[in-house]
Amino acid sequence: MSRLLVVSIGPASSVQDGGRPGSQRYGLTPSGAMDRLALAAANCLVGNELFAAGIEIGPFGASFTARDGAVRVAISGAPRNADVGGRSVALESSVTLKDGETLTLGFARGGAFSYLAIEGAIKGEAVFGSLAVNARAGLGSPYPRPLQAGDEFSVDAASGAPERRIELPKAAHGPIRVVLGPQDDEFDEANKALFLNSDWKISATSDRMGYRLEGPVIKHLHGHNIVSDGTVNGSIQLPGNGAPIVLMMDRGTSGGYPKIATVVTSDFGRFAQTSAGTPFRFKAISMAEAQDEARKFAKLLHSLPDRLRSTDTVALNIEALQDANVAGHAVNAVDAATWHGHAEP
Repeated sequence: MSRLLVVSIGPASSVQDGGRPGSQRYGLTPSGAMDRLALAAANCLVGNELFAAGIEIGPFGASFTARDGAVRVAISGAPRNADVGGRSVALESSVTLKDGETLTLGFARGGAFSYLAIEGAIKGEAVFGSLAVNARAGLGSPYPRPLQAGDEFSVDAASGAPERRIELPKAAHGPIRVVLGPQDDEFDEANKALFLNSDWKISATSDRMGYRLEGPVIKHLHGHNIVSDGTVNGSIQLPGNGAPIVLMMDRGTSGGYPKIATVVTSDFGRFAQTSAGTPFRFKAISMAEAQDEARKFAKLLHSLPDRLRSTDTVALNIEALQDANVAGHAVNAVDAATWHGHAEP
């Protein structure tokens, strides 16, 4: 066995896996990775099950050191700088840390969460079938709280397998797609239009339980209290102040505010990766369209092993080519001093 030591890490970082589906009837929130595709891609790179436990790293930086042997890891998710001993490491790829080497990750750029998968996955005692951390409930393993410097994981020694990268489809852009309801009849047409046609921003006070949105006030038709009913990932509640809250992975299993819409499954990870303060809009689609997109997303997850490539394959880097002086010595046609050979007098 080897060890992976957390040297430094920012807030909003914890152990997450595929969560605890199927237990909401007991009042148990599902938890799990905010961006399931990114977690699955990182796990795929090191040969783990797609939703095995990994480290969800928040917007701030982190660093990890291999101890008592080599450790093979992979990184996916929000773009950020990564290096091992000053050697740059590409995202969506695996890398083996030699004993004593440190992987350093910078601040997220244009996203919120990155995922560090460890070959053989994180070890721990499952809590209701999962290692996923819900800090408010004190659930998760091996640390039922956000990670902090000094934490360490006992992990499998690196197998020595060739390093790989994964080719993911380009990130989608445009509005976050939603299905209206289930209580959209608690809002008139003008307020539903206001919800769909306005720019929104995620508040910096948001967390894994809910993303608070900043934008116009959405008014209710009949007040903001309803009989509590079930919620799902992406439920968009409207409390009395008219400011929407999008329920995330550590949400409650039921709620008593009207839900104007629900973020579709295929866009949930993209929404979770939206940086605080970045403007975005919602777009309503039909239930049939949402189901079709969910099937496409499931197909993408199943296709991940087929998207693996060896890092030995050299890809053409256009930016690097443009920066290189491939022409050799530069010549100015009107300056004889720059010509090759001897200039004529």
